[in-house]
Amino acid sequence: MLLTVNGLHVYYGAIHALQGVSLSVAPGEIVTLIGSNGAGKSTLLRSISGLVRPTAGEIVFDKTVRLNQLPTHTIVREGISHVPEGRQIFANLTVRENLQLGAFQHRDREEIRETMERVFELFPVLKDRTQQSGATLSGGEQQMLAIGRALMARPQLLLLDEPSLGLAPLVVQKIFAIIREINAQGTTILLVEQNAHMALRIARRGYVMQTGQIVLEDTGARLLESPEVRAAYLGE
Repeated sequence: MLLTVNGLHVYYGAIHALQGVSLSVAPGEIVTLIGSNGAGKSTLLRSISGLVRPTAGEIVFDKTVRLNQLPTHTIVREGISHVPEGRQIFANLTVRENLQLGAFQHRDREEIRETMERVFELFPVLKDRTQQSGATLSGGEQQMLAIGRALMARPQLLLLDEPSLGLAPLVVQKIFAIIREINAQGTTILLVEQNAHMALRIARRGYVMQTGQIVLEDTGARLLESPEVRAAYLGE
């Protein structure tokens, strides 16, 4: 497994946000996490990327690297990039400057140039806006920039938190097509997404979270057919 989470517990003060969560992600997979607001999905991603410290449990990357106590910049260097909910681009910087910040740990200029060209191939609209500030981009373009910035670190594992949030349906379809392309190019993806239908359609496997716990695990296709998932998350 590329990523293994075992028995993870996280507290926010008295709130027990994650209650013994375990999951795994194999190399090359898209794995999705679905669940209602407040279920703990974003907390799990933040724990993996070092933004939140678990009180118990273990996060292991690439079979040997224990992430629990590592700082975020070290976790990025190990090969994990996180696209947070709400995009959080640098609105006062240009598109190019935002992308360059994503490669802050890399020193090989040719490698950085090649990676940026790959980002522009995935997101041609960003190439047309390299000198525009992030604040002038549409919501969809800002999401593309946030994903592109994460890719500049050349991650093995990409954590995506609600990439469709607040976007028009046509833009959502485009974002999900690009997520599939990123995966096809060799990047493993752990996806948190409110749009359960879209997420499960592209995922090899999925987990359902409720109140800080994993309550269901199966292939994406089987979860799409699950009466429980249909009733709770697909509006059927």
